Amino acid sequence: MSLTMQQQYELFIDGESVAPANEEYRTTEDPATEEPIARYAAATAADVDRAVEAAQRAQLEWKKKRPSERGAVLRDVADAVRENADELAEIETKDQGKPISYSERLIQGAAGTFDFYAGAADKIQGDSIPIGEDGVDFTMEEPYGVSAQIIPWNTPLNLAAQGIAPALAAGNAVVIKPAPTTPLPPLHLAEVCKEAGVPDGLINVVTGATEPGAALSGHEGVDTVSFTGSVPTGQAVMESAAKNITPVTLELGGKNPAVVMPDADLEEAVSAIQIGIFSNTGQICAAADRAVVHEDVYDEFVEMIVERAEEYSLGAGMDDPEMGPLNHEAHFEEVLEYIQTGIDEGATLETGGDAPDRDGYFVEPTVFSDVENDMTIAQEEIFGPVLCVIPFSDQAEAVEIANDIELGLTSGVFTQDIDTALQLSRDIEAGTVYVNQWFGGSTATPFGGYKKSGIGREMGMYAFESHLQTKNVCIDLS
Repeated sequence: MSLTMQQQYELFIDGESVAPANEEYRTTEDPATEEPIARYAAATAADVDRAVEAAQRAQLEWKKKRPSERGAVLRDVADAVRENADELAEIETKDQGKPISYSERLIQGAAGTFDFYAGAADKIQGDSIPIGEDGVDFTMEEPYGVSAQIIPWNTPLNLAAQGIAPALAAGNAVVIKPAPTTPLPPLHLAEVCKEAGVPDGLINVVTGATEPGAALSGHEGVDTVSFTGSVPTGQAVMESAAKNITPVTLELGGKNPAVVMPDADLEEAVSAIQIGIFSNTGQICAAADRAVVHEDVYDEFVEMIVERAEEYSLGAGMDDPEMGPLNHEAHFEEVLEYIQTGIDEGATLETGGDAPDRDGYFVEPTVFSDVENDMTIAQEEIFGPVLCVIPFSDQAEAVEIANDIELGLTSGVFTQDIDTALQLSRDIEAGTVYVNQWFGGSTATPFGGYKKSGIGREMGMYAFESHLQTKNVCIDLS
């Protein structure tokens, strides 16, 4: 495999391209044109067995390496990702649909992720616990073994990097199951990792539909599972993993409130929320789905955000528009159904809501006003460029609206008052609170959700909690 687009892709197992056991293939398409890009292997449970076995063999040797040696390999991967950034960005854009400049930024972010965990590999430490003069007690942090990474289609290469880097830094091996509509970026990333010196078998990629994902989450040889996606699928993954008492990390999306107080800098708030909801065509779990805006500035906010939405250019990702298409047809239809539901339930469609008369899965940037928080469009994750603007009268009501939902991934607070910012940050039930910005933080920042938005944290040193288990050693000196 090279970093040019292929007509047919095999599975990536034990460092080699491998045909699927049933010799069946699926097709991935360009969401901007609806034209086929390539055929790719449809893995079976037998193929998952092969991948897990390869990972088990490789992990036995990998965990013996000094942490600094593991870090050096990851640093080489970071360099290789940067060297191949243009090609990787093009592959991501063609397979997923996002604007090429956005893909380029994500690829640099993936490289930074490998850099971060290259440096973190030799910072993993245990504790010495005082138990008195007759004994010594300490802890050791040890890798789980084989980490299953089931990743979604919205940012496939970046999320693959976020799974691979901490797993390998901690001494694990990985088996990746990409989404069926974006198989190509993880396959190419695995090839880059191999060329950078990652030993064969440490990274395996099994593409396909539901069979390889189900086989992986319930596999006896898998020691930990990480899944990013919808709540129903996350529940199924958790149930499958429970059969083997396999620990899971789940990131299950959000319906994220951006609270705009009356003293907020409206220009700043509108700019941040615009980025938060329309980036990647709204296909981001941390998107600013709900703008919860004080009644004193509500009308002005709606006017400003509508004006911004109507300025967006739509087009194929390789043309680098401001917004590309949705990723695939089924999701395209689902987003349009949500928009119609919003209209039917009485929300005011301020702008957008239509699919342009052109090839591809395009939906206009959409803004609803007069949204009540119990409406379907305010409660369910649309995962598209659809903003719900909800009014409130005081701070207590803003908190009530923000929290009156089953999800709790991210949130935002826009105010010039530090006390208000801290009070809302304390009271909002979400794993992340952005203050006077959206998509803040860095590779070192933990990311994860409250309530049904998931279990565990990714990124930063917190990610090691999903990849290391603690052993206690207690020695009697009496």
